[in-house]
Amino acid sequence: MKFTLKNISSGRNFFILGIIFIALTLLSLYVLSNLITQITEKTNTESTKRNFLKRQEVVQQEFSRFLDTQKELDHIIKISNSENLADHLEVLSTLHANDSLIKNNWFQINDAKIKFTTSKSSSNLDAAIKDFIGKNNSKNQSNTIVKDNENFFWRIYFKSISDKGTIVRYGYDVDLKSLQSYFANINKNLPNYAFVFDKNGTVLYHPEVKLLEKNVFRITNMTPADTTFINDEFYGKKIALSEYLKLDIVRYTKRLNVKNTNWYVSVNSPKDIGSEDVDAVKKYASLIYVITTSILILFFYLFTIFNKKTFKEKAILSKEKNKLLLENEKINKEKALIQLQQLKEQINPHFLFNSLNSLYMLIDGDTAVARKFTLNLSKIYRYLINPPVQNIVTLQEELLFIEKYIFLQQTRFKDEFVFEVDIIDDESVLSKKVPYLAFQIVIENAIKHNIASDESPLKITIEIRANEVIITNNVNEKQSFGQESKFGHKYLESIYNYYSKNDFQAYKKDGKFTCILPLIG
Repeated sequence: MKFTLKNISSGRNFFILGIIFIALTLLSLYVLSNLITQITEKTNTESTKRNFLKRQEVVQQEFSRFLDTQKELDHIIKISNSENLADHLEVLSTLHANDSLIKNNWFQINDAKIKFTTSKSSSNLDAAIKDFIGKNNSKNQSNTIVKDNENFFWRIYFKSISDKGTIVRYGYDVDLKSLQSYFANINKNLPNYAFVFDKNGTVLYHPEVKLLEKNVFRITNMTPADTTFINDEFYGKKIALSEYLKLDIVRYTKRLNVKNTNWYVSVNSPKDIGSEDVDAVKKYASLIYVITTSILILFFYLFTIFNKKTFKEKAILSKEKNKLLLENEKINKEKALIQLQQLKEQINPHFLFNSLNSLYMLIDGDTAVARKFTLNLSKIYRYLINPPVQNIVTLQEELLFIEKYIFLQQTRFKDEFVFEVDIIDDESVLSKKVPYLAFQIVIENAIKHNIASDESPLKITIEIRANEVIITNNVNEKQSFGQESKFGHKYLESIYNYYSKNDFQAYKKDGKFTCILPLIG
């Protein structure tokens, strides 16, 4: 090969440019490695907070459910007379008895003999209940933790007086060991545990049963001052040694929004999980840095000798990129399926429990509506347990489902909710498709996050257009208790991303919340 001064000059320029390229690349990799580590640390922190909110919401819902019996008791007294009051209380007590968490169900009318439903009356239990009534006779609602041999119970007591002066006392024990198992089976994928304590530090619930009734300020490094600045919107973070797992944990504590209580919930996540992730990222980032440096040097050397091989490698990389894109699309679909399954699990047995309570109230008052209520409830659950393969259904199917769901809500809450459905004359639009459970997600979020009453009802409008569905509701927000997970909206976004639809919107404006659902197909 014949070399000239021009060849040598070009070679030198190419070599210098190559060195500059390698130096800039290595510098970029170094900066990128640090950024990846920082992002991972931030992501772990945010993930821990999200898991805290999920666990806190589950605990709050369960504790609130047990204390909501006062409303049911007041309603029973209102619709009953002296002849059928005992029978109605018997039915209500039997309904509660079907809950596996509730033990020792009982009620008393005036000063008559205490009637037990979920357990056989015994002298010890009868005496204990009478003593409990005597201590709390002046209160309309009271609760405490009691121990029976090796079992711990959360004893709850309600008192209601009718217009005619009839005094009804109603109560039951919540089996805290069963409650522990129940919480353990909810959101098993969450790497944390929770405990509840009152303003004095007394532990009301803990996955370690032997710690019940202990003082949280003595068994942990928490102090009364840790709850001083905790309000309904902010929560405190603390690194501590777990009294339960015996390892370092990240502890978030927040006021528990349970009516007529002053309780706190503390959610604890192992600290090492996040640290291990960050350490692993640092390790692999350094390994990538070293390997990439070696590859760049070798690549530069080979590039100067084997130019053809470079083009071949580019072709291979292009093929791999296409393969990754296909795999990414598959991952997005699987992600949507997982989110749908988790979303369906959130429609928990309490929806059925509340519906059965409403059905019970209807049976004597309006038999025709009760029959329709039962039929619609059956069809709703049939729709839920038979999801479509592609996660989308026709607009007509979703409308038929939501009509039944709306009927149940309006039957339960009567004039508190107003629904309007506006469909265009073109019936061909009904064959287009929307994400499975899209309407239920939007409407349930509206009900969950807004206050509704007879004087100020929640109005929800569903407007069907040629290429989209617009769902709006007036905004009268409930008090916020931390950041919303927006899990349902994330599920809808995943479905629309999979079908290359980027015009899904959800926003608040001019006192209204609007959700725009594009039609597919």
